[in-house]
Amino acid sequence: MSGIFGRAASPNKPTASKQNAARRVTCGQVMQKPRVLSSAVTMDRVLTTLTSRDWDHLFLVDDYGVPVGRIHAVDMLKLIQRKRVNRDLAWMQAVEASQLISQPPMQVSSRTPLLKAAALMITHDINQMAVVDHEGALIGVISHAIVARHLPKFIL
Repeated sequence: MSGIFGRAASPNKPTASKQNAARRVTCGQVMQKPRVLSSAVTMDRVLTTLTSRDWDHLFLVDDYGVPVGRIHAVDMLKLIQRKRVNRDLAWMQAVEASQLISQPPMQVSSRTPLLKAAALMITHDINQMAVVDHEGALIGVISHAIVARHLPKFIL
Protein backbone atom coordinates (compact mmCIF):
# COMPACT_ATOMS: atom_id res chain seq x y z
CA MET A 1 0.00 0.00 0.00
CA SER A 2 1.28 3.46 -0.85
CA GLY A 3 1.65 6.25 1.66
CA ILE A 4 1.81 9.97 0.98
CA PHE A 5 3.63 10.93 -2.24
CA GLY A 6 3.48 7.38 -3.54
CA ARG A 7 5.99 5.94 -1.05
CA ALA A 8 5.40 2.61 0.59
CA ALA A 9 3.96 2.65 4.11
CA SER A 10 6.50 2.40 6.90
CA PRO A 11 7.38 -1.24 7.65
CA ASN A 12 7.64 -0.39 11.38
CA LYS A 13 4.17 1.06 11.64
CA PRO A 14 1.84 -1.28 13.54
CA THR A 15 -1.00 -2.75 11.55
CA ALA A 16 -4.64 -2.32 12.53
CA SER A 17 -4.80 -5.96 13.63
CA LYS A 18 -1.80 -5.47 15.94
CA GLN A 19 -3.36 -2.33 17.38
CA ASN A 20 -6.63 -4.16 18.03
CA ALA A 21 -4.75 -7.07 19.60
CA ALA A 22 -2.94 -4.65 21.93
CA ARG A 23 -6.30 -3.28 23.06
CA ARG A 24 -7.52 -6.78 23.93
CA VAL A 25 -4.67 -7.61 26.34
CA THR A 26 -6.12 -7.46 29.85
CA CYS A 27 -4.46 -6.91 33.20
CA GLY A 28 -5.58 -10.36 34.32
CA GLN A 29 -3.65 -11.98 31.47
CA VAL A 30 -0.29 -10.41 32.31
CA MET A 31 -0.37 -9.45 36.00
CA GLN A 32 2.24 -10.58 38.49
CA LYS A 33 1.63 -12.17 41.86
CA PRO A 34 1.24 -9.46 44.52
CA ARG A 35 3.45 -9.10 47.58
CA VAL A 36 0.98 -9.09 50.46
CA LEU A 37 0.73 -8.80 54.24
CA SER A 38 -2.27 -8.39 56.51
CA SER A 39 -3.16 -4.81 57.41
CA ALA A 40 -3.08 -5.82 61.10
CA VAL A 41 0.70 -6.47 61.14
CA THR A 42 3.08 -4.12 62.88
CA MET A 43 5.53 -1.80 61.19
CA ASP A 44 8.33 -3.99 62.54
CA ARG A 45 6.89 -6.98 60.64
CA VAL A 46 6.64 -4.94 57.44
CA LEU A 47 10.25 -3.77 57.73
CA THR A 48 11.45 -7.29 58.52
CA THR A 49 9.56 -8.70 55.54
CA LEU A 50 10.80 -6.02 53.13
CA THR A 51 14.43 -6.49 54.13
CA SER A 52 14.49 -10.28 54.49
CA ARG A 53 12.85 -10.85 51.10
CA ASP A 54 14.63 -7.94 49.38
CA TRP A 55 11.32 -6.34 48.34
CA ASP A 56 10.86 -2.65 47.67
CA HIS A 57 7.10 -2.62 48.34
CA LEU A 58 4.13 -4.67 49.50
CA PHE A 59 0.36 -4.38 49.69
CA LEU A 60 -1.59 -4.50 52.91
CA VAL A 61 -4.93 -6.32 52.66
CA ASP A 62 -7.87 -6.69 55.05
CA ASP A 63 -9.36 -9.99 56.23
CA TYR A 64 -11.18 -10.39 52.89
CA GLY A 65 -8.11 -9.80 50.74
CA VAL A 66 -9.22 -6.30 49.73
CA PRO A 67 -6.23 -3.96 49.31
CA VAL A 68 -6.02 -1.34 52.04
CA GLY A 69 -2.83 0.30 50.85
CA ARG A 70 0.65 -0.09 49.45
CA ILE A 71 3.81 0.44 51.47
CA HIS A 72 7.10 1.27 49.80
CA ALA A 73 10.44 0.75 51.52
CA VAL A 74 11.36 4.38 50.93
CA ASP A 75 8.28 5.49 52.90
CA MET A 76 9.39 3.31 55.81
CA LEU A 77 12.88 4.82 55.71
CA LYS A 78 11.49 8.36 55.63
CA LEU A 79 9.35 7.67 58.67
CA ILE A 80 12.23 6.15 60.62
CA GLN A 81 14.57 9.00 59.66
CA ARG A 82 12.29 11.77 60.91
CA LYS A 83 13.73 13.26 64.05
CA ARG A 84 10.39 13.42 65.82
CA VAL A 85 10.03 9.64 65.78
CA ASN A 86 11.64 7.63 68.56
CA ARG A 87 14.03 5.27 66.82
CA ASP A 88 13.65 2.48 69.39
CA LEU A 89 12.37 -0.77 68.01
CA ALA A 90 9.59 -0.75 70.60
CA TRP A 91 7.51 1.83 68.74
CA MET A 92 7.72 -0.19 65.52
CA GLN A 93 6.49 -3.29 67.33
CA ALA A 94 3.51 -1.39 68.77
CA VAL A 95 2.32 0.55 65.71
CA GLU A 96 0.16 -1.11 63.07
CA ALA A 97 1.51 -0.80 59.54
CA SER A 98 -1.86 0.44 58.31
CA GLN A 99 -1.02 3.80 59.92
CA LEU A 100 1.51 4.35 57.12
CA ILE A 101 -1.27 4.43 54.53
CA SER A 102 -2.61 7.83 53.60
CA GLN A 103 -4.89 6.78 50.74
CA PRO A 104 -6.19 3.53 49.25
CA PRO A 105 -4.18 2.10 46.36
CA MET A 106 -5.20 2.66 42.75
CA GLN A 107 -6.74 -0.51 41.42
CA VAL A 108 -8.12 -2.00 38.23
CA SER A 109 -10.18 -5.06 37.42
CA SER A 110 -8.62 -8.16 35.95
CA ARG A 111 -10.71 -7.41 32.82
CA THR A 112 -9.29 -3.89 32.43
CA PRO A 113 -7.28 -3.46 29.21
CA LEU A 114 -3.55 -3.19 29.86
CA LEU A 115 -3.40 0.00 27.76
CA LYS A 116 -5.94 1.65 30.06
CA ALA A 117 -4.00 0.60 33.17
CA ALA A 118 -0.81 2.00 31.61
CA ALA A 119 -2.55 5.31 30.91
CA LEU A 120 -3.82 5.47 34.50
CA MET A 121 -0.33 4.80 35.91
CA ILE A 122 1.14 7.58 33.75
CA THR A 123 -1.68 10.00 34.55
CA HIS A 124 -1.42 9.45 38.32
CA ASP A 125 2.39 9.16 38.35
CA ILE A 126 2.47 5.73 39.99
CA ASN A 127 4.58 2.75 39.04
CA GLN A 128 2.24 -0.03 40.16
CA MET A 129 -1.47 -0.76 40.44
CA ALA A 130 -3.42 -3.42 42.27
CA VAL A 131 -5.47 -5.84 40.16
CA VAL A 132 -8.65 -6.99 41.89
CA ASP A 133 -11.28 -9.64 41.17
CA HIS A 134 -15.03 -9.03 40.92
CA GLU A 135 -15.29 -8.99 44.75
CA GLY A 136 -12.49 -6.46 45.18
CA ALA A 137 -9.88 -8.91 46.48
CA LEU A 138 -6.26 -8.40 45.43
CA ILE A 139 -5.21 -10.98 42.86
CA GLY A 140 -2.26 -9.35 41.11
CA VAL A 141 -0.15 -6.32 40.31
CA ILE A 142 0.45 -4.37 37.12
CA SER A 143 3.60 -2.26 36.75
CA HIS A 144 5.48 -0.24 34.16
CA ALA A 145 7.77 -3.25 33.72
CA ILE A 146 4.82 -5.46 32.77
CA VAL A 147 3.58 -2.88 30.28
CA ALA A 148 7.08 -2.59 28.79
CA ARG A 149 7.33 -6.38 28.55
CA HIS A 150 3.99 -6.99 26.80
CA LEU A 151 2.99 -4.01 24.65
CA PRO A 152 6.05 -3.50 22.41
CA LYS A 153 5.33 -6.68 20.46
CA PHE A 154 2.12 -5.02 19.24
CA ILE A 155 3.83 -1.76 18.35
CA LEU A 156 6.93 -2.97 16.55
